[in-house]
Amino acid sequence: MTNPFTELLAEKGALLADGATGTNLFNMGLMSGDAPELWNTDEPKKIIALYKGAVDAGSDLFLTNSFGANASRLKLHDAAKRAHELSRVAAEIGREVADTAGRKVIVAGSVGPTGEIMEPVGSLSHALAVEMFHETADGLKAGGADIGWLETISAPEEYRAAAEGFALAGLDWVGTMSFDTAGRTMMGLTSEGMVEMVHDLDNAPLAFGANCGTGASDLLRTILGMAAKEEGRLPIVAKGNAGIPKYVDGHIHYDGTPELMADYAVMARNCGASVIGGCCGTMPSHLEKMREALDTKPKGSAPELDEIVAALGPFSSAGDGTGDDQAPERRSRRGRRRG
Repeated sequence: MTNPFTELLAEKGALLADGATGTNLFNMGLMSGDAPELWNTDEPKKIIALYKGAVDAGSDLFLTNSFGANASRLKLHDAAKRAHELSRVAAEIGREVADTAGRKVIVAGSVGPTGEIMEPVGSLSHALAVEMFHETADGLKAGGADIGWLETISAPEEYRAAAEGFALAGLDWVGTMSFDTAGRTMMGLTSEGMVEMVHDLDNAPLAFGANCGTGASDLLRTILGMAAKEEGRLPIVAKGNAGIPKYVDGHIHYDGTPELMADYAVMARNCGASVIGGCCGTMPSHLEKMREALDTKPKGSAPELDEIVAALGPFSSAGDGTGDDQAPERRSRRGRRRG
């Protein structure tokens, strides 16, 4: 299967993705509780600045401002009927930035969770979830996205519904999940379980992996688990947060320095990831150091867990959700925005 994403990955061997959406938009004036997707039409210059921040820092791909551009999330802002439009415009702006970058840059159409819990635990039906994902994916494709990019998913059922939505839209895709409960997703899936699920899909992604979650250390432990199970069949994505969030002077601040994220990028590649970026708290200044590190340091062997801790800090839990670890009790949540 050929696609601009797979072609560029084959050419370069490893790709630098982008960083945070929410953190950067909050710094531009977005207020807590507002829908960032509305800025695609209300503040397009700021969305251009968001995308260019990643491109100018050296990212090979960036995600569009469409994480919450589905009918379920947008209904909270009286904009449910604008899901297709806002997705399309997010991709159109991205296409313009990528096409004027002076080098090959991939526009990845961000697709986040619906914010609802799917049957049988919740009330969201599979058919309705597929319909919502299809609408968003179709808008992204119409706007010129090279690929869809599913992120911050917790439930296998929602991941499968999104896969069907991308298939209906005819849009190639990449899909990540968030592992933040003792090495599992909120709905109990392990890294090994995700690998099995991905290969059981009729419409498999071009690449898969982990994003957000807790700290960079935990994410790399998850990537090691995926790589061991995956055995090189599909590319793996690592998009970790820039450290741990701390509440400082009324604001959430991530304590990961650009130098720490540079170390994380190199270690992520050594762990088996070939698409490496940042999530919450990751700014262009982090991406610049990550770009430099990936370009100047050769790939090494997979690190031991104690090496990860020494470089990036302690794990948030004793285990990674596999082996003898106990599965956490299922909890509901409205998927967090890619901060």
